Amino acid sequence: MRLRHKPWAREELNKNPELVMQNPEGLKGNWEKPFEKAQPLYVEVGTGKGQFLTGMAQLYPEINFIGVERYESVLLTAMERAEQAGLQNLKFLSEDVANLSDFFAEGEIDRLFINFTDPWPKTRHAKRRLTHEHFLGLYQQLLTKNGEIHFKTDNQGLFEYSLHSMSTYGMSLKNVSLDLHSSEMENNVMTEYEEKFSAKGMRIFRLEATFQ
Repeated sequence: MRLRHKPWAREELNKNPELVMQNPEGLKGNWEKPFEKAQPLYVEVGTGKGQFLTGMAQLYPEINFIGVERYESVLLTAMERAEQAGLQNLKFLSEDVANLSDFFAEGEIDRLFINFTDPWPKTRHAKRRLTHEHFLGLYQQLLTKNGEIHFKTDNQGLFEYSLHSMSTYGMSLKNVSLDLHSSEMENNVMTEYEEKFSAKGMRIFRLEATFQ
């Protein structure tokens, strides 16, 4: 993905501390504070331009959502989209997924979304895949006992790798779909990539997973 660098992005993000949390370390274990209501907490890693999470926050006002995105120029678009929608149950972190434990306490997240992440196809880069066992261990620490991971991708290789990685880790899988848009799933909120790829006739792969 080629990113258009916006040198003014950080300044704009800082102007909106009610949407983009400035000191997330201080909210660790207390994520009900920046929201209007104490509600279940769903987090998307690599939230991109925010189409998915904005749509989810609109559809489920009874849930609090947080989008984590390290690229400031991309996050700026997500912030502007959420600001325009006037959502009170959506916040963002301009942070790296690898550092999630710096911002969230053990068992604090109820659901984690991983959508259209970089597949890192080369074997030597396997540890960078967000479904590698290293990341799974991190997610297990932060999710509630019955917390779920919802994963979507257009990349069959990454999907097959993820199925194997999660199964080997001892996770339980359900609602595994090899062609999401031909399934009967209701209220499927699409990401920007999902719209683009599905319009070209490409299959979308999806699964839900829990730790045993």
